[in-house]
Amino acid sequence: MVLLLLVLGSLLLSGLNQQYQALAGRVASESRRIRDAADAHSALEWGRSQRWLASAAWQCRQPTGVPLRVCLRIFTDGTLLLSTTGQSARRWWSGKVVKGAVVFSPRGWSDFCPLKEETLCQSP
Repeated sequence: MVLLLLVLGSLLLSGLNQQYQALAGRVASESRRIRDAADAHSALEWGRSQRWLASAAWQCRQPTGVPLRVCLRIFTDGTLLLSTTGQSARRWWSGKVVKGAVVFSPRGWSDFCPLKEETLCQSP
């Protein structure tokens, strides 16, 4: 009887350990995604604070200490798109060129491509 209890207890503990390992992996993955999203937001805000040329079609910069690139694309109609890409997070901010200056939309960022053609949202 004691041996049976030991075997059942061991099996139960083994099953609980497997569940714990699976949950720990999911939590670590979710933590990475949250960190990536925060980095993408920070890089996007950093990009909004930069002085961009209103004449160049493509401009890219990289903030120090962050492995992300921020790119600004100005289209021929004067609209523009600021984009950043993390390991698993992408963010965009739209705007336009007004009197030779880059002006971002007050509506904020987007986590999906705000343009009809998704290929236009791709960074170089």
